[in-house]
Amino acid sequence: MIKPWKKISSQPVGDFRIFKIRSDLCINPRTGREHDFYVLDSVNWVNVIAVTPDRKLVMVQQYRHGSGTVELEIPGGMMDPHETDPVATAVRELREETGYAGENARLLGKIHSNPAILSNTTFTVLIENCRRQHGVEFDHGEDLATLLVPVADIPKLVADEKIGHSLVVVALYHFELWQRGIKKTGG
Repeated sequence: MIKPWKKISSQPVGDFRIFKIRSDLCINPRTGREHDFYVLDSVNWVNVIAVTPDRKLVMVQQYRHGSGTVELEIPGGMMDPHETDPVATAVRELREETGYAGENARLLGKIHSNPAILSNTTFTVLIENCRRQHGVEFDHGEDLATLLVPVADIPKLVADEKIGHSLVVVALYHFELWQRGIKKTGG
C-alpha cells in the first residue's frame, strides 16, 4: 500500500502573480531517503458547462500562450483570491467571458488540476438554460470569441482533437457522465 510522504520542510522559491513556487523536502516512506520537490501553488480554477435551451454548449475560442495555439474551450478561469464558492465564480466567469447567464448553477465535479506539480483544484460547474443577457467584460489579457456548439457534436470534437485542453476534456467527461445518469451534481 502506498503511503504519503512526510514533508520535513517547505521553502518559498518564487511568486509569479498567477502561481507561487515552493520547494518541499520530503522523506520517501519506502526508502527513508530525502527528496526535494517543486510545487506550484495556485488559486483554484473553474470550468463552466453552459447549456442553452436548444442543447448547445456555450464555448469560447482563445489563444493559449503555453501551447501557442488557438483552443476551443468552455468558459472558465481562476478563482479570485477572495472567492470561496466555485459556483458563484463560474457564474461570474460565464457572464464576463461570454455575456451568457442561466439557471440552476451547480457543482458537477472537481479534480486535482495536475497533482504531480500543482496544489489546486479545478471545479466543473453546470449552468442550464443559458442565454446571452449581458455584454462581455474581458480582462486586459483576454481576447475571446463565443461559439455555440451542439452538445451532440462534442464527442467528435474531442475524438478529432479539436478540443485539446485537458481540463476542458475532463469537464466535458463529467458532463457526459451526468447526461448518462452516472454522475450526480454536487461534486
